[in-house]
Amino acid sequence: MRAAGGSASEDLSHLSNLLSARDGRSIERRYTGSKLLLNKIRTMKKLLVVLVVALVGCGGSEATTPKRAPTAVARSCTTSGLAVWLGVGEGGAAAGSTYYPLEFTNTSNHRCRLFGFPGVSAVAGRQLGSPAERNRAHPTYRVSLQPGATAHTIVQIVDVANFPVAKCKPAEASGLRVYPPGQSAAAEIPFSFRACSAKGPVFLSVEPIRPGVGIPGSGG
Repeated sequence: MRAAGGSASEDLSHLSNLLSARDGRSIERRYTGSKLLLNKIRTMKKLLVVLVVALVGCGGSEATTPKRAPTAVARSCTTSGLAVWLGVGEGGAAAGSTYYPLEFTNTSNHRCRLFGFPGVSAVAGRQLGSPAERNRAHPTYRVSLQPGATAHTIVQIVDVANFPVAKCKPAEASGLRVYPPGQSAAAEIPFSFRACSAKGPVFLSVEPIRPGVGIPGSGG
């Protein structure tokens, strides 16, 4: 007798040996006149045992854990899927500058993401002066926006009276042109302010986009 605790394959091998010994004697008694037929039957029996072992092995394997579907990665927010607006309540003023929250609301029906800086410039039918400088003194955030949610940045508008008239060439801007991060299509926000029409003076700056609605006058 074989000791308890052996594997299923050992059990089958032992059973196969017993069957082969028993049936071999029976076959040899019945078909002693045909060695070729005896060999064919033995080969068929070995194939049958191999097949049984394979089937038992498959049946005894552990259940495979179903693979989870990969989490959908949020797409970048597109200009067409955003409402871009300016928090024009009482702006925060400091050292000859005014600060306004520039808001991005997800108007699409799916989650999207924003990261980094928008492109911002003054316009009056055409672009006035240089585009906004990127203020890298603040941390960047990977902002995920659910439908209806809002993120914001802070736009600093410098009083153009701080620049020499000849270098600035002051003009009245009629709005801001805004490119959301990674987008080539712009949104325009009607907003009147004094701008430099000449390139060079930095009268606009913008911070990285951050989560939440910006509150006018809060500076954040």
